[in-house]
Amino acid sequence: MASSDKTIDDSLYPIAVLIDELKNEDVQLRLNSIKKLSTIALALGEERTRSELIPFLTETIYDEDEVLLALADQLGNFTSLVGGPEYAMYLIPPLESLATVEETVVRDKAVESLRIVAAEHSAQDLEIHVVPTLQRLVSGDWFTSRTSACGLFSVCYPRVSQPVKAELRANFRKLCQDETPMVRRAAASKLGEFAKVVEIEYLKSDLIPNFVQLAQDDQDSVRLLAVEACVSIAQLLPQEDVEHLVLPTLRQCASDSSWRVRYMVAEKFVDLQKAVGPEITRVDLVPAFQYLLKDAEAEVRAAVATKVKDFCANLDKANQVHIIMTSILPYVRDLVSDPNPHVKSALASVIMGLSPMLGAYNTVEHLLPLFLIQLKDECPEVRLNIISNLDCVNDVIGIQQLSQSLLPAIVELAEDSKWRVRLAIIEYMPALAGQLGQEFFDQKLRGLCMGWLNDHVYAIREAATLNMKKLVEQFGAQWAEQAIIPMILVMSRNKNYLHRMTCLFCLNMLAEVCGTDITTKLLLPTVLLLASDPVSNVRFNVAKTLQKISPFLDSSVIDTQVKPTLEKLNADTDVDVKHFASEAIAAIAAAEATNGRE
Repeated sequence: MASSDKTIDDSLYPIAVLIDELKNEDVQLRLNSIKKLSTIALALGEERTRSELIPFLTETIYDEDEVLLALADQLGNFTSLVGGPEYAMYLIPPLESLATVEETVVRDKAVESLRIVAAEHSAQDLEIHVVPTLQRLVSGDWFTSRTSACGLFSVCYPRVSQPVKAELRANFRKLCQDETPMVRRAAASKLGEFAKVVEIEYLKSDLIPNFVQLAQDDQDSVRLLAVEACVSIAQLLPQEDVEHLVLPTLRQCASDSSWRVRYMVAEKFVDLQKAVGPEITRVDLVPAFQYLLKDAEAEVRAAVATKVKDFCANLDKANQVHIIMTSILPYVRDLVSDPNPHVKSALASVIMGLSPMLGAYNTVEHLLPLFLIQLKDECPEVRLNIISNLDCVNDVIGIQQLSQSLLPAIVELAEDSKWRVRLAIIEYMPALAGQLGQEFFDQKLRGLCMGWLNDHVYAIREAATLNMKKLVEQFGAQWAEQAIIPMILVMSRNKNYLHRMTCLFCLNMLAEVCGTDITTKLLLPTVLLLASDPVSNVRFNVAKTLQKISPFLDSSVIDTQVKPTLEKLNADTDVDVKHFASEAIAAIAAAEATNGRE
């Protein structure tokens, strides 16, 4: 008897600990306890989880938001712990309570979990347990329960009987007309999702009137959410229905008095275009697009400017060039000199993408002048966005035309006062060099690349050394030997120690791409010379460089030239020089041992 009492006591222990921790004053302890719910449920077993743990949780929902959020999250994955789908209804009461609390993130998480649990119910249980819960939330006194109700319609509707479906549609209509803006906002945000599961005849008769009403709401926060629903509804309807059921509302949204609604139309414009098809786009969306490109609010112009390329790309191919040239480009031309830098920057990030659509002649005649204006824009971001997309244009008009038109502007940007602009040009240089060819590069751009090695900003010097390596990969070691290595070696004699350091960084990089002969003959003597440099920073970089270039040297050269220099540096008075020299000695020895074993 005593042992069976002890067993009962042991089995009660987990719930007792939970109750103690959930009542603890320390929020963290309560939170930890909630996060261990699944472990406690496993210890209790399915039956006691249903009969003791869930009722206890339902009765004690009055805690800190952080604890409630964790509880709402846990309960979504609890179906297997209460005995599987046939017992999923036990999870509804605590989640229903959580779906009515004041904190939005808790309600959202509770609705998310309710959706998971509802999907696990059988069709019969759904009508018996979930639909009544939805109806209670719909008729709740507090707006919090009514906002939560909006998220459950789409998960219940497909699997219930026709009379219940009619009831759900009536309930949704009631929420769309709710006196509280927060509820109408929640209904508008879920309208598109609900539209996807409703039969087409009821979509037209029941939901579209709701959509039209929400799109005319006196709150702009409701109207802008109706724009999202517009995309979903347009995708579901045949073309002729879109024209008379959706388009009037869309036109109204595009010229809404609130800039937030117009901004949302701009954001969703390409999705709307894909949903309505080419004919409606040509007749209705092109004028709306023009209207937004001229919008009074900079945020709207910037949003629609980012869509220019995608909108044009999705135009009907037969009329694409004509529509761009006559209906889009004149408006784009105005945006190039927009007073707002964000608008110009947004346009600069996509305008190059029009080149492949318009072809060589139109690009040269109409787009190149716009690119040149943008390359000279006072806003660095505009210039950067143009530079980083030059390859689109090169593919269309060829490098000769590009170099004649844009090279002067690129040279100007290479010496820009903003270092990020110079950095963008450096990063683009290897690709540009490949397109221009060696001869043209040597004439026009090699001097620029050498100049960057002496820049006063470290990030530019670092990028310039990597740039040298990429250029050698492009043009070959022989070009490097004749064209750039002599100019780099001159830097080793510069009075400024930073230039001597940059020389070392370049030699590091070049050894990888120049091969053993050039490294031994041209690069190594300069590195060894700098081992006697008066500045300790240069000397310890010599040690690091010798370690890096040693894999590209013959063992005889390492024994006769590299090792003696490193031994000398290992006896240096500067502690950093000694440290890097000893590291290099050890690394070279390890590499030799590995090679010996191989």
